[in-house]
Amino acid sequence: MSSRFRLSALALSLALLGAAPLVQAAEPAAGADSAAVAGKAVLPLDELRTFAEVLDRIKSAYVEPIDDKTLLENAIKGMLSNLDPHSAYLEPEDFQELQESTSGEFGGLGIEVGQEDGLLKVISPIDDTPAARAGIEAGDLILRIDGQPTKGWSLMEAVDKLRGKPGSQIELTLVREGGKPFTLKLERAVIKVLSVKSELLEKGYGYLRISQFQVNSGEEVAKALAKLQKDNGGKLGGLVLDLRNNPGGVLQAAVEVSDHFLNKGLIVYTKGRIANSELRFSADSADASQGVPLVVLINGGSASAAEIVAGALQDHKRAVLMGTDSFGKGSVQTVLPLTNDRALKLTTALYYTPNGRSIQAQGIVPDIVVERGTVTRDSSQAQGIKEADLPGHLGNGNGGADRPSNGKTAPATVSAQDKDYQLSQALNLLKGLNITRKQ
Repeated sequence: MSSRFRLSALALSLALLGAAPLVQAAEPAAGADSAAVAGKAVLPLDELRTFAEVLDRIKSAYVEPIDDKTLLENAIKGMLSNLDPHSAYLEPEDFQELQESTSGEFGGLGIEVGQEDGLLKVISPIDDTPAARAGIEAGDLILRIDGQPTKGWSLMEAVDKLRGKPGSQIELTLVREGGKPFTLKLERAVIKVLSVKSELLEKGYGYLRISQFQVNSGEEVAKALAKLQKDNGGKLGGLVLDLRNNPGGVLQAAVEVSDHFLNKGLIVYTKGRIANSELRFSADSADASQGVPLVVLINGGSASAAEIVAGALQDHKRAVLMGTDSFGKGSVQTVLPLTNDRALKLTTALYYTPNGRSIQAQGIVPDIVVERGTVTRDSSQAQGIKEADLPGHLGNGNGGADRPSNGKTAPATVSAQDKDYQLSQALNLLKGLNITRKQ
């Protein structure tokens, strides 16, 4: 990557889902542009008079006394919260948590959350966290936290309640797909998000999962690809890239990951009102994947940066997308630091796939729709009678050895794809692609 590329990426800062901001914007340029836009506006005097009147009425008539600082802070929060679900006013504690989350380590449950009709919704649990181990799933609605109803809470309030000191207890009441509410008791832990995992599914076929796009995810993917090729003893015959339940993260990381599978062309571009929100990112000529046949798995928990990668690979016909429709978060948030350790997390741009598709509120549609499920092997051990078992059977015309049934098959070991229907279908597709390429 060129230095120019990295600086441009850092200027844009965030492409993330709701409650997990990951990297800070380059605020001087953004602040200057914002000021220029604001400078052209005429102050709405009537609305300001109304605001001042409301402020005065609350101070004089509300049942309890409230100081000016609290009222103005609440006014700012309301101003941000009513823009869109991902813009927010960050007080010192919230801003500090944002900076902590940038390091990929914090105390909590490992849940990415959003809002739906005023309710707190699980976007996805993070792998190997208390939330994932407890069986919390994407799409679950969190009705109560420690007995307190969550309806009407802001995202920042919800995140504040979910996070806490490692080892502390928390009780969640959830509901899933219109079923009955159920309660889980969990223990908070130090959440260390390992963004990239890889393994060989079988000889020639690799599996690479990205659970979240962090600052170093691009580098981790490059290392994982090299390790898979080394473990395989040469070039892979196919690769599954798993972006299911990936809530997004750093835009730069999404671009770098896409670049590892492309050797030319546009990856993503953004449009916004301020000058440094108009950016374009293109692939370089290197291809760390060596052109390996690729299937990308997505679902309703795949959001933001994950959708950038899926959209780029789909538009360039570099991969076959399989699974279900993605989440549909196509907006970019920039963190603008203010005075007194406060900041704005502000939606500043929309991003578009190479073919000009906006992901916002629509998502990415897979090439092949495969619903979630499990693969169940036939429990029967009997293989049945074959021709080679019959007395007096003829030998093979080419002189090959007989292959009798032996009465039963050896117990099969359970693999990752046996427990995951979407993954098994991806592997089968790769095998089919490999066969057709050899013909």
